[in-house]
Amino acid sequence: MTNAEFEARIETTDEWIRERTGIEQRHVAADGETTSDLALVAAQRALEAAGVSASELDLIVVGTTTPDIIFPSTACLLQHRLGARDCPAFDVNAACTGFLYALSIAEKFVRTGAAHNALVVGAETLTRMLDWSDRGTCVLFGDGAGAVVLRADSQPGVVSTHIHADGQYQNLLYNPVGVSRGFKDEPNHGVRVMMSGNEVFRVAVRTLSRIVDETLAANRLGKEAIDWLVPHQANLRIISATAKHLDMPMDKVIVTVNKHGNTSSASVPLALDHGIRTGQIKPGQLLLLEAFGGGFTWGSALVRL
Repeated sequence: MTNAEFEARIETTDEWIRERTGIEQRHVAADGETTSDLALVAAQRALEAAGVSASELDLIVVGTTTPDIIFPSTACLLQHRLGARDCPAFDVNAACTGFLYALSIAEKFVRTGAAHNALVVGAETLTRMLDWSDRGTCVLFGDGAGAVVLRADSQPGVVSTHIHADGQYQNLLYNPVGVSRGFKDEPNHGVRVMMSGNEVFRVAVRTLSRIVDETLAANRLGKEAIDWLVPHQANLRIISATAKHLDMPMDKVIVTVNKHGNTSSASVPLALDHGIRTGQIKPGQLLLLEAFGGGFTWGSALVRL
């Protein structure tokens, strides 16, 4: 869905959307297409790239805020569709930081020997919860999925992960409806994204700068050690601010927000996949993955390919 399509539906312009967010287009799941449908394709591509079969998986973790159904988890649905059996499979809801939360959990399983092959997926159909008349939110989000496979090895690929949350900011970015509150009280169940954009922007920029510093300090690295920044794709201005804090030129930042919009927990793995498949990211390089989302939640991962 291009910005031009929004111009015909709400009071906005392509120029305004690009200037404020950097977004040119986003993808919308087809009628009847679910989060697990998107997760399945991403998972199959990741398994193929890793040379791992579904039967070899010891763990499946899916980061999502938009599960197919309340239960079973999207991870369990995905497990069945992949043909993997018996391994633990569960979802993690950390909004836009969901993939990094899931990656951090899976990394601990592999590091401790509890799993040898782990599938980590970030998948969302966020457009299902948008108010299409709210120009402050509906132009921002898209649907998508991305995945990685972790394998035990003598050399660490995931060097470190760092995850945080602070619930005091819950009312700045949230969906007001859940199973135990408001589910049947409002028309259409009242499912919609609520966001105080300016406040979210300010907290996100400040928080992402801190997580960058924390990650570097934990690994005793200088800013110059990072080869690529692979950020959450929410807003080009937030991405640019994080790159500036790292003293990193934008040509060392993977940017896909223009093509995908904000796909929440799918955005970091989608950006990572784009960087690898286009040949921008090379084997042996050091990557800093980071994200910020509703909760507020935030996190990072230092990864060497």
